[in-house]
Amino acid sequence: MDRKEGWTQARGPLALLSFNLFIIMVGIGLVIPILPFYVEKFNANAQVLGALVAVFAFMQFLFAPVWGRLSDRVGRKPLITIGLIGFAIAEFVFAFASGLWMLFVSRILAGIFGSALMPTAMAYVSDVTEPEKRGQGMGILGAAMGMGIVIGPGIGGWLAEYDLSYPFLFAGIAASIAAVVSILILPESYTKEMRAQEEPEEKENQFILMKKALGSPVGFLLVLVFIMSFGLANFQAIFSYYALERYGYGPQEVGFIILVIGLIGTVVQGFGVGKMTQWLGDQKVVTISLLISAFGFVIMTLAPNMVWVLITTAVFFVGNSMLRPSLNSLISKLAGKRQGMVMGLNNSFLSLGNVAGPLIAGTLFEWNIHIPYLFGAVIMIIGLISTKVWIAKKGKADAAG
Repeated sequence: MDRKEGWTQARGPLALLSFNLFIIMVGIGLVIPILPFYVEKFNANAQVLGALVAVFAFMQFLFAPVWGRLSDRVGRKPLITIGLIGFAIAEFVFAFASGLWMLFVSRILAGIFGSALMPTAMAYVSDVTEPEKRGQGMGILGAAMGMGIVIGPGIGGWLAEYDLSYPFLFAGIAASIAAVVSILILPESYTKEMRAQEEPEEKENQFILMKKALGSPVGFLLVLVFIMSFGLANFQAIFSYYALERYGYGPQEVGFIILVIGLIGTVVQGFGVGKMTQWLGDQKVVTISLLISAFGFVIMTLAPNMVWVLITTAVFFVGNSMLRPSLNSLISKLAGKRQGMVMGLNNSFLSLGNVAGPLIAGTLFEWNIHIPYLFGAVIMIIGLISTKVWIAKKGKADAAG
């Protein structure tokens, strides 16, 4: 089978995986406009709201490597299906919650089972694509995730007008349908015969694995994953507050901005990243993305009106949208045979950024509304400089080898 034929055969599974990730991200995204109002039903405050957001990301941090390693042992399809079913259950629990503790149970379950899907899906892409097509495959998944995050708040806001529980019922039903479709249609990419050829993996504590991973060939790239997710979470966590404080924007204006920039980011991931990585290579795309993200953070603080808010936030979003798939592609190429495990660690560092970003951004926002974005720019510049150094060292090592 030639490479063109292999890519053609991979398109069907990629389309189904993209749909699954889209459903998960819709479920995550629809929480954004609703959660503050939902927790008010239980007389909760902003601190509880932050804890609900943090516990979701923290569960992803803890469990993504577990699922990733398990997918290397039992295959990709079972883990994808389990992730969808578990996520559906979590959304139903949230919809029918009668106490605050049930909201935390729901977010814990959503974090645990949602983390089963993403690293396994990325490992699946690595199984079914040639290395030169991997950036394109990751870009397609990234576009689906971006579209889910964009559409999610819109669906959530619309359904919440009828009842605050409807968005979560919608997400639960959609995830259930995706699980059934995956059981019936999705082929296994990592067969029993393929798994039997691999050497058995020693079980190790996740934190030991993370420490070892930082010293491995993918170590620096995992740090960049943290930086990338920190920057995006930094932006998302305080954008609505920033827009209200500086421009007086309400949910409608904020939703419109997120919709526009999200669509732009989706187009970039779905159609631009694959071509850019083939033209420039993953390493150059990563450095360009970090520079664009840093620039976007800075100019966001200078935007005088809606038009410029759209332009400046779009610049940041384009940079971040380019960064995710190109980083994932680089990591998968250096992961060797342990795609599931490494992609699980990838999601752990992603989740750490999602925990740290909102916590730090919220604290800095209390000092000055511009500081979170300027701090984000500094972090991106540090990442850019470090990447240039890493590329130079890697080039010398490759030449010596």
